[in-house]
Amino acid sequence: MTRIAIIGGGPAGALAAEYLARAGREVLLFDEKLAWEKPCGGGLTDKALARWPFLCDAQVERKWISDCELIAPSGRKAAFQLDRPIAIFSRLALNGMLLDRARDAGAQILRERITKIDGSAGDWQLRSSEGNHRADFIVLAAGARNPFRGQFSETLGPENFVVAVGFYIPGTSDVAQVRFLKGLHGYLWIFPRADHFSAGICGRMKGKSTAELRKLLEDSLPEFGLGIDDAGARFYAHVLPCFTAKTLQTAAFSGHGWAMIGDAAGFVDGITGEGLYYALRSAELLSGALLAGAPETYPVSVKQDFLPELERASRIADRFYSGDWLGGSVLERMVQLTGRSARFRELMRDLFAGTQEYSDLRKRVQRNLPTIALEALVSPFVRSSAAIARDLAGR
Repeated sequence: MTRIAIIGGGPAGALAAEYLARAGREVLLFDEKLAWEKPCGGGLTDKALARWPFLCDAQVERKWISDCELIAPSGRKAAFQLDRPIAIFSRLALNGMLLDRARDAGAQILRERITKIDGSAGDWQLRSSEGNHRADFIVLAAGARNPFRGQFSETLGPENFVVAVGFYIPGTSDVAQVRFLKGLHGYLWIFPRADHFSAGICGRMKGKSTAELRKLLEDSLPEFGLGIDDAGARFYAHVLPCFTAKTLQTAAFSGHGWAMIGDAAGFVDGITGEGLYYALRSAELLSGALLAGAPETYPVSVKQDFLPELERASRIADRFYSGDWLGGSVLERMVQLTGRSARFRELMRDLFAGTQEYSDLRKRVQRNLPTIALEALVSPFVRSSAAIARDLAGR
């Protein structure tokens, strides 16, 4: 496998191209757009930054965020600080930087759209808008709705996707905000970037249409002091994967002479929508398997590394967004406890950092529930006492 064709120039495809080219493989990366913007927030957690330190060191625009605010469907708010900041990138800047690294490593970056794939492992023929190419191995990294998915794996129904719409609005701040809305399997976000806000909303394709999501977002923007009439505001929309647990368990993402990585394989957290870490990690795992001459080990590595975590997220996503807990909705209780309990805020910090996995989340909550409950009960009293003290001091 000396010539490898990568279809898709997003983070997964670009990182795989860099690793493979740096190791001496002949890499052709095809993407008709190359670096381009997407409506997603572009946040990279501490988990990702620790694994790939070059993301911290690269000379590219980013916004470091330590302050977060959660807003429940009722409007209740809870603010907290992260002990490990999130780096929020423009997707244009992030993709461009990763493509530059791939190019510098020796990958051939082709701004072409692949229209047809024929042949088999060791002798793939690819037809593009510009001509014909051949490859020994094919990497699909062009998103979950890429036109070749049905050729290599099963086609997917709308239950496996979410719609994300958003605006890029000039300005910035130092606080990342996440707003939950009643009846929405998803959330609204206001993420500050270097010189603009990424203001967006996501929801299941089977639940809300693009027009409905856009209206919800536009109606909510004034709450954050933003509006689409601001000079330079731009609208974006995109379909993202959010695979059901069954699809994650059964859908093939690799085979003889081919493999999928990132969004193309559906490697996205079904609760948070986090996909960048899994895009980069899947690219890393596939590259390692190819360089070892053992591509058949790639799915084994994925299943040992992170796939069970994504399956857990998918199984509990419905309960997270529409279930009840401790006498109220999960979302209301989560925001309430974040505001009232220091122990619960520690848990939320770890979730935002990417270090708290779903596999032991329930045990951690149960183990700390007495402390969390006590802090939640004491907090209103402490606040009331502080208010009384301030009033007395004012007199």
